[in-house]
Amino acid sequence: MNVLLLGATGFSGQKVLEVLLSTKHNITIITRNKTQVNIHSKNLTILEGDVLNSDFIKAVLKNQDAAINCLGIGGKGHAKPSSLVSDATRILVTAMEQTGTKRLICMSNVGAGDSYNFQPWFFKKILLPYFLKWLKFIIDDKNIMEPLVMNSNLDWTILRFPNIVRKPQKRTISTSFDGKGLKLSITNADAAQFIVKQLSDYSLIHKAPCVSN
Repeated sequence: MNVLLLGATGFSGQKVLEVLLSTKHNITIITRNKTQVNIHSKNLTILEGDVLNSDFIKAVLKNQDAAINCLGIGGKGHAKPSSLVSDATRILVTAMEQTGTKRLICMSNVGAGDSYNFQPWFFKKILLPYFLKWLKFIIDDKNIMEPLVMNSNLDWTILRFPNIVRKPQKRTISTSFDGKGLKLSITNADAAQFIVKQLSDYSLIHKAPCVSN
């Protein structure tokens, strides 16, 4: 399968790329600077470009079977609103619909969409607006991104993750649509494995589960 991966130089995207390269898939990634990518493989194509350039994205997608969107705006160090993820996703979705590339897997956050409803009162009213503003900005952007994906005619899956941590892989993953059984974190390796698994597992098409260890 030919797979386009967006966000391959980010914290989660790097691990997703690593997992993809352990498979037989052919991967294409987009970066503003090729020197940021230290991984090289005969199955990896590295393109320099802008994810906000619609003509460029459309041209890249003509040879792809699926796309994985791991774009993000950073974590605690990013303390201002951003529309990067939603803007790039709007372009990606449109280009996929135009080129006939159907399979789309998107990373999102616990707290986005209807998963906000089962968050604790203290998190919604105190932590998020006053002490976790950086996370609020991320969720705000994902709240714009998710409907763009859900209202498309693509075979989409949105995966909402809690805190993604750099710890040894646990290999135990649970999904939740109502908050029951949802844990506070997931390891980067487990998240990446689950994302890549969706390329061949169609059980979560048109669904947006929360995924944790």
